[in-house]
Amino acid sequence: MDRFGERTGGTGPSGEPRAAAHVALAANGMGSFTWDLTSGIMQYDQAGMAVMGFRPGEFDGRLSTLGERMLPNEVPGIQEQVDQALRDRSSFSLYFRVRHRNGWLRWTHTQGHVVCDAQGRPVRVIGIIRDASQELRAIDQTEQLRRVRNDRRRQADIVGHVSDALAPTVTVDDVAEALTSTLLLAQLDAASIVLGLVDNGRMRLAGSNGLSEDLVRDFHLSRLSQPLPLTDAVRARRAVFITSRSEFVARYPSMRPYLKMFSEATAAVYLPLIAHRTPIGALGLTYEGKGRFTHDERTVLTALGKVIAQSLQRALLYDQEHELATGLQSAMLPGHLPQVPGLALATRYRPARAQGGIGGDWYDALTLPDGRIAVVVGDVQGHDVTAAAVMGQLRIALRAYAAEGHSPTTVLSRASAFLAELDTDRFATCLLALLDPRTGLTTIVRAGHLEPVLRRQDGSSVWLDSPGGLPLGLAAPDAQLAYPAVQTVLEPGSTLLLCTDGLIEARNQDIDQGRAHLLDALRTAPRRPHALADHLLHTMDGYTGGEDDVALLIVRRALGRRGKHARAPQFQAAFSRNDPASLHAARLALRAALHRWSLVPLSDTAELLASELATNALLHTEGRATLTARPVSDGGRVLRIAVTDTSSASPQRRAAPALSTSGRGLMLLEELASAWGVEPQGSGKTVWCEIS
Repeated sequence: MDRFGERTGGTGPSGEPRAAAHVALAANGMGSFTWDLTSGIMQYDQAGMAVMGFRPGEFDGRLSTLGERMLPNEVPGIQEQVDQALRDRSSFSLYFRVRHRNGWLRWTHTQGHVVCDAQGRPVRVIGIIRDASQELRAIDQTEQLRRVRNDRRRQADIVGHVSDALAPTVTVDDVAEALTSTLLLAQLDAASIVLGLVDNGRMRLAGSNGLSEDLVRDFHLSRLSQPLPLTDAVRARRAVFITSRSEFVARYPSMRPYLKMFSEATAAVYLPLIAHRTPIGALGLTYEGKGRFTHDERTVLTALGKVIAQSLQRALLYDQEHELATGLQSAMLPGHLPQVPGLALATRYRPARAQGGIGGDWYDALTLPDGRIAVVVGDVQGHDVTAAAVMGQLRIALRAYAAEGHSPTTVLSRASAFLAELDTDRFATCLLALLDPRTGLTTIVRAGHLEPVLRRQDGSSVWLDSPGGLPLGLAAPDAQLAYPAVQTVLEPGSTLLLCTDGLIEARNQDIDQGRAHLLDALRTAPRRPHALADHLLHTMDGYTGGEDDVALLIVRRALGRRGKHARAPQFQAAFSRNDPASLHAARLALRAALHRWSLVPLSDTAELLASELATNALLHTEGRATLTARPVSDGGRVLRIAVTDTSSASPQRRAAPALSTSGRGLMLLEELASAWGVEPQGSGKTVWCEIS
């Protein structure tokens, strides 16, 4: 016998203390037991038998009788824990259910301790048993509360995940890509997702993940009147929840052949996307192993549809504005390039990816009456519709000034005044190159813009060093801005590249690195202008990331049939104040050149005007000067003479007395030349005239 003595509570050596212990256990809903391992007899006190559901005297002490009250599926687990305690000479604690006479089940908790003899062999087990129904009910309620909290936290996380995914989106494609990403699909714990947009009475599938290509292809552009999950949500303007495959087939019979593609899907939801009371699309989600949607889930998913609809509406409006802006900008750019014998041209415009695809970059090319071609690239400050509108006005103004026959420096000066008069608080940078396709002579003028790049016939490339003036529009309309001109010769087979800074500027990189990167890209680039333009855009976008818009214009001077081009006639001679004979030699060399060019009838006039221009240069400068001459327009029957010196001061008209030997230079130019002008050249100038 154990120290509690008897089955039903008799007395023992300790008498009253033992009874007090039984009373204390019973008051707390507990009973005691003793299990004699030698005889196999189990003894309960009265409180213990009440917990087990036995009447007084009903339990015969056999384990088989006790097992009849337990659930068969729980007995193996109980037996395993007890056997382990016997092997370890330790204790055990376990929960199990017992069935009472009326059939209801009660949770019980048993704690037992293994008692050993002097040799360490288990001889009996003593312990207590209690009613655990209230305890487990409280635990179950706590677990339910924990599950509810977790579910609500998960629903909040879902809203957060979707909001985070949609935050950086701008276009409809961005929204579709964000919603159908594999990462978001996993965060939503969904098996598949599909986004549909309402498009002229049809449902256009804008993106999906987890769906077969066959299904997307077959139901793309389905009519809204068709009985389909997405169209049903749009027509009803409320979420469609489906919690069984049979329900799905019953509601959408046409989808039965595709159900095998969702062999594991057990539930689905289709959310209408409504903005300002107008359905603009629908979102569908399928789930695996899900049998129902809780009230909280339905509420969160419905709210999620509203969040997505707002982002989608913003994206639709953005796309519409972007389409309008790009259409405006396309209309502002020239529709076609002039065809110039001996030259090959290519242009490209690539909008900024991060700025909505609209900006103030432009290019233009214009053939002048004398056969020369003016090419321009420029950039108006800003990335908006205003920048595009100002760009269009400025491009037309530049085109008009160049067509009137003004020199490049005058064209930019007038364009700057024009932009200032617009009063838009915008400025612009610009690069203008005036090129003679017959001689290759190129005049370059810059207004705060990047220099052009020259790619020679041998493949080497260099940025052409040329002084520049202020950006257009930064001075008062009546200000006389200086835009120095630089002349170079574009040799046969060489290429001139004009671009805006978006081609070379990269975030967190010095612009000199971008300049060097462009020269590297040119080393292996193709020669044909169109292929070269595509190569540069692709290569440089990898460096810059396409963060700014780019205007690119390429001019290549063609080679002859044998790889050579007959060099256009050109005369050049230097003279200085310290060498009076050099001017005489220059006049003789000019007369000889005119004889070679079959322009002897112009010799007297040309020599006179050249002498006047050269004399002015010698009188007003201390350095060297250069005399140039070349045939130009009208089949080479017009002669252009120019003298370049190191003084920036322009010639001034002054009254000459009858007997004066000076002061008649400008008068002679105006009387004998068909045109004349002054162009800044770095720290000096060029005075030119043309003789018909």
